[in-house]
Amino acid sequence: LCNFGAKVVYPPTIYPVCVKNIPIKVKNTFNPDGQGTIIKAHIENNQKPIKGLSSIKGTTVITVTGLSMVGVVGVNRRIFSSLANNGISVFLVSQAASENNTSIGVKDEDADNAVKVLNEEFRLEIEDGRMFPMHAESGLATVAVVGENMRRTPGISGKLFEVLGRSGISVIAIAQGASEMNISFVVKGSDLRKALNVLHDSLFLSEYKVLNLFICGIGTVGGKLIEQIKSQYEELKQNSNLKLKVVGIASSKNAIFNHDGLNLDNYRKELKESEPSNPEHLRDVILKMNIFNSVFVDCTASKEVAALYQSLLENNISVIAANKIAASGTYDDYYHLKQTAIQRGVKFRFETNVGAGLPIIGTINDLRNSGDKILKIEAVLSGTLNFIFNEIGADVPFSETVKRAKEQGYSEPDPRIDLSGTDVVRKLVILTREAGYKVEQEDVEKHLFVPDDYFQGSVEDFWRRLPELDANFEQRRQLLAEEGKRWRFVATMEHGKTNVALKEVDSNHPFYNLEGSNNIVLLTTDRYKEYPMQIQGYGAGASVTAAGVFANIMSIANI
Repeated sequence: LCNFGAKVVYPPTIYPVCVKNIPIKVKNTFNPDGQGTIIKAHIENNQKPIKGLSSIKGTTVITVTGLSMVGVVGVNRRIFSSLANNGISVFLVSQAASENNTSIGVKDEDADNAVKVLNEEFRLEIEDGRMFPMHAESGLATVAVVGENMRRTPGISGKLFEVLGRSGISVIAIAQGASEMNISFVVKGSDLRKALNVLHDSLFLSEYKVLNLFICGIGTVGGKLIEQIKSQYEELKQNSNLKLKVVGIASSKNAIFNHDGLNLDNYRKELKESEPSNPEHLRDVILKMNIFNSVFVDCTASKEVAALYQSLLENNISVIAANKIAASGTYDDYYHLKQTAIQRGVKFRFETNVGAGLPIIGTINDLRNSGDKILKIEAVLSGTLNFIFNEIGADVPFSETVKRAKEQGYSEPDPRIDLSGTDVVRKLVILTREAGYKVEQEDVEKHLFVPDDYFQGSVEDFWRRLPELDANFEQRRQLLAEEGKRWRFVATMEHGKTNVALKEVDSNHPFYNLEGSNNIVLLTTDRYKEYPMQIQGYGAGASVTAAGVFANIMSIANI
């Protein structure tokens, strides 16, 4: 630990007392009354396999490589003798079993001289092609993971490099002695802080697991999510050893960041007083912060924000999207995002794209992962349209139900987005893709109930003309009532074929008694063929949608 940067104790001062088996007590200069640390030969009841992390910056890795090295005795002797003769210290050595290359770690200030010395030592071999000129990579950092019990604990190395890889940290060189008490590795200098943080968090050194959240969008859903995180913070910390740290919050115009976590009591005020921002600036700051265990949470409906997902996933940042644009866009883009997440070992979750907080996508994934096949999906996926067709009656004309849906916050500000079936089509495309079928939005067959010309022109024109449809709807509604039926706007997928349509259902159908803005999904599978699986509940609303996003965060935390 001392050799690798823990400079409180100078290494040569330890040698005499170590030989005589004299314990050393290290105290904190700024806290002299503190307990301190005792260094001694044998420690009883030492359960933690890892006792410390230490690091040194300013590392250069020089690689000596060539086919002539294989099976040749004395190559390493020449490397280390020539360096020692020139006063150059090597603190890390890594050699491939094939013997065709040896990597050594030296200080940056010794790098140029070391390369010169080694090129001169192997000048003849380099001239005739048996060896290559020395390759040096500077600006690196070396990390040492130290602990006596590491040698009796299997899986330490595996977990060490797994958590580094999941965080997008590339390991350039590795050295481990046969004693297994120390694993040293080299990373880019820019990755050092992130590497130390993720190892401290993951390798039994930290009491808490930490997720660092970047929340984009502070409207109804984003605002509720921040409230829920704030209210659950202490509960999760105490009972699940999890810290949810919000390190970034962005609105459509501003963004604020704090590596140590933002104050959620006054973030709106801070946002208003912050510098202007845009999606590209947001992405650049997130990548520059380079924080471990990062999760980007998109609570917007922005196409520009959805366009950030690919670069975020490529940089090992998990993405949770309430935004439907990415998952319902082109199939190639959707597939690429999913594959990138798998390849980089991070998560791309979008449960709330369909059914707000209902576990629809997760259930489909669980069925498929267990070997089941989704044969058919029948669903009422628009809380807005379900509200409209539950409200319509003899004294409540169609135009009035649309107006109520907008006033009560069920519809989009422009209700034509809901009436055109666009939202339902997007949701059906997402479910169909998650069920294992390739589909585009253009493939969905649409049977709409409002004439196409009503979707042209301004919103004001739409509201002015909408009552013209009331008489026709009332006439059809009366016939429907006489037959004991109700309207439901149904999304259907059967063996990959998709359509959305206004359908009439009788009292025996599961959709008949669907109340308010609820959603319902029927899944017919190889295992659930005679009696489809049914998922039903609130399919709209800021609180339940935020709760669904929160559930996705918890799935990434894996508690």
